[in-house]
Amino acid sequence: QVQLEESGGGLVQPGGSLRLSCRTSGGPFSVVAWFRQAPGKEREFVIYRDWRTSSTYYADSVKGRFSISRDNAENTMYLQMNSLKPEDTAVYYCAPRINRLALSTIRRTENYNYWGQGTQVTVSA
Repeated sequence: QVQLEESGGGLVQPGGSLRLSCRTSGGPFSVVAWFRQAPGKEREFVIYRDWRTSSTYYADSVKGRFSISRDNAENTMYLQMNSLKPEDTAVYYCAPRINRLALSTIRRTENYNYWGQGTQVTVSA
């Protein structure tokens, strides 16, 4: 049974950094995506990592600022967020998959069956 536990959100000033964690069980997972949802908006794609190919795909809005890593011993995946902006404010969700996706489909929420509970990130002075 897949279980996901997210943590690491909080309040940070513009320009600051946060690292979100997604602890997993029930894998192994070959890929992971992170999405975010701001109040009144649809959930949107942020980043996707294919562990087998070491490829990462980004939303244009986070390219150069966000990255993904993992600690296999801890069954935990991380989203490192640097140079945060107020427009990054949202609830962030991890969404790992056991199987890979075609690249044309990685940004679609309907292609992910497992979701973390979400963690709030607020970027404000």
